[in-house]
Amino acid sequence: MTINTEDRPGAINARPVRHPWRWVAVGVIAIVLAMMVNSFATNPRWDFPFAIQIMQQKSVIQGLWVGTIFGTIGSMVLGVGLGIVIAVMRLSNNPVLRGVAFGYTWFFRAMPRYVLLAILGTGVAFLYPKLSIGLPFGEQIAGLLGIDTSTFTFFSLDWNALSTTIWIGVLGLGLSEAAYMAEIARAGILSVDKGQTEAAQAIGMSPGKTMWRIVLPQAMRVIVPPTGNETIAMVKDTSLLVAIPIITELYFQAYGFGQRSFKIMPGFVAATLWYLIVCSLLMVGQSYLEKYFGRGFGQPSKKAQEKLRKVAADH
Repeated sequence: MTINTEDRPGAINARPVRHPWRWVAVGVIAIVLAMMVNSFATNPRWDFPFAIQIMQQKSVIQGLWVGTIFGTIGSMVLGVGLGIVIAVMRLSNNPVLRGVAFGYTWFFRAMPRYVLLAILGTGVAFLYPKLSIGLPFGEQIAGLLGIDTSTFTFFSLDWNALSTTIWIGVLGLGLSEAAYMAEIARAGILSVDKGQTEAAQAIGMSPGKTMWRIVLPQAMRVIVPPTGNETIAMVKDTSLLVAIPIITELYFQAYGFGQRSFKIMPGFVAATLWYLIVCSLLMVGQSYLEKYFGRGFGQPSKKAQEKLRKVAADH
């Protein structure tokens, strides 16, 4: 059988589509970057050497570790753990649990974090200097009976002593973060096919074990990216701890050095550089976590593609 090629067209000399506006954008960006570099290099008010000195101060380093890093870790641990519980409650068949979870997310998503921290640090200390848990109207009943008013008190906490510590900051930021993590976790759980749950139940797995061993590991592919973004945002939100107030915090200490030396911008620059360093490290960690939990989804990695080519070539 012969194939007639006389009617076929010849070689097509195609030219790539021109994109002149790309070069215009590159030129504008280059000009803006040159202006910024010129400003940094020629304006002495930036005072980068003094900003580096502020970054190395002992109190600034302590604020970085205590207020920023520990505050972020503690708040995210509380937020993620409580958020997963609330997400499971939102997906429960129990209307009471669903209602409580909805009310929690509604309240804390509507409450600004600065206001929440101010209330926990100052408002609660004013209303309840000593926070007690016990029988309702226990003090009044004990007074009528003529016995010690603490008889019906099961637990007492001196809130004034804790109101200016990092633990109240972790509590406030963690409670707020749990409302957002609940929605993230709920979206991740809903992304897992219901057939996975049905198959686990068919082999006798309990609902709790099914959630922990089957659903959540698969949901992590959806949960990890926004959780990484929330962690990076939490690093910056620790600067709101001044509302409690907590002085062992990065921004407060760096800004204080700038104020005392009448050089405000170096203090801002010092805090900004530390935030950039911490957030950059977190972005790298987030990238590795996304690759780990994203295995088996989407396009395979270059190493996997090379292995597939070698296997195909051998066969």
